Amino acid sequence: MRRLFGLFLFTTMMICSPAARAEQTELDPAKVSDSLKAIFQFGSAKTKQSLNANTVTLISGTIGGTYVQFGADLASVLDDGNKLRILPIVGRGSVQSVADILFLQGVDLGIVRSDTLDYLERKGFAKDIKKQFTYVTKLYNEEMHVIASKSIHNLRELEGKTVSVDLPNGGTFVTALTVFERLGMKPKVVYIEQRIALEKLKAGEIDAVIVCGGKPYKSVSGFKDDRFHLVTVDYDKPLQGDYLPASLSAKDYPNLISGEERVDTIAVPAVLAAYNWGANTERYQKLATFVDAFFTKFPTFQNPPFHPKWREVSLSAPLQGWQRLPVAQQWLDRHGVEAVTRSRFDEFLKQAPAAAKLQTDADKETLFKQFKVWEAEKARAQMRGGDKR
Repeated sequence: MRRLFGLFLFTTMMICSPAARAEQTELDPAKVSDSLKAIFQFGSAKTKQSLNANTVTLISGTIGGTYVQFGADLASVLDDGNKLRILPIVGRGSVQSVADILFLQGVDLGIVRSDTLDYLERKGFAKDIKKQFTYVTKLYNEEMHVIASKSIHNLRELEGKTVSVDLPNGGTFVTALTVFERLGMKPKVVYIEQRIALEKLKAGEIDAVIVCGGKPYKSVSGFKDDRFHLVTVDYDKPLQGDYLPASLSAKDYPNLISGEERVDTIAVPAVLAAYNWGANTERYQKLATFVDAFFTKFPTFQNPPFHPKWREVSLSAPLQGWQRLPVAQQWLDRHGVEAVTRSRFDEFLKQAPAAAKLQTDADKETLFKQFKVWEAEKARAQMRGGDKR
């Protein structure tokens, strides 16, 4: 009997010892996971109130686009337990995001293209719509990508041809139709989702696909067919009031651009926008919490592994025709973040081949006036933490 008891005790110790050692070396997930804590406290009115009060919802963009990646980056850096949670939602593009910010319950922020509101007013879809919006910051410039057969060299050569401009709830169609209108072009426009449109391009069913998004844009990067390339969009005078010159290189798209070639194109700013809530509202206070966390941790976004377009973001960049969220401007003022300088514009001219082609000082001065509206000296060099690149 004594032997049996000893054997039982030995077996029990052998079974329990690994568990005891594991308990010493492994941290219980319930002690570190805010999600598990929330579930364990399910039914608590306090927990429910806390989760909802500290969650900021962001409408981003379509799968594969830059907006989605920016939303994921914001959540990765800013989520701080129950103090602040960023909830990015896959959207349908710039036009749909404008509607979602205005009408969808619970949406606090959205990424939209700067020319979208102007388009909605110009076409009579909305009146004084900018008064209903504020912006937290200009994000980055989104390049226009025109993919077509190598027999097409310039956007103007698409006159009368079939061109896909994405779905009619995004932002690409707004920019594409505005450019066509400014240039007096009349291609046959079709509204096809980008991935499907690229397959139709390969099959010869359409002549070109236009994609507007921050380079490198995922769907464009993944497109490979030796019959096609990226087409030049000249920075013509009719476009200079709304857009900036830009360029694409083999470094951006090795499948579509060869060697040292650069393809001139245009770009339009993306904007982190919000509804114009009153300062005494709960929604405004949520935005204030977001701004403080985002602006304070901003230098983190400009380093790997986050999207390279974060390096173009300037928190202080003004945006013509838009009003900045007051709490965002107050943060910039408190931290002494200043606006654009002429030296940065000169640096921009050197790096933008299309801009360098401007012939007269008057042309450059006109561009500088536009540039001051859209660009500012990179804030991260003036902010806490300095330049960490």
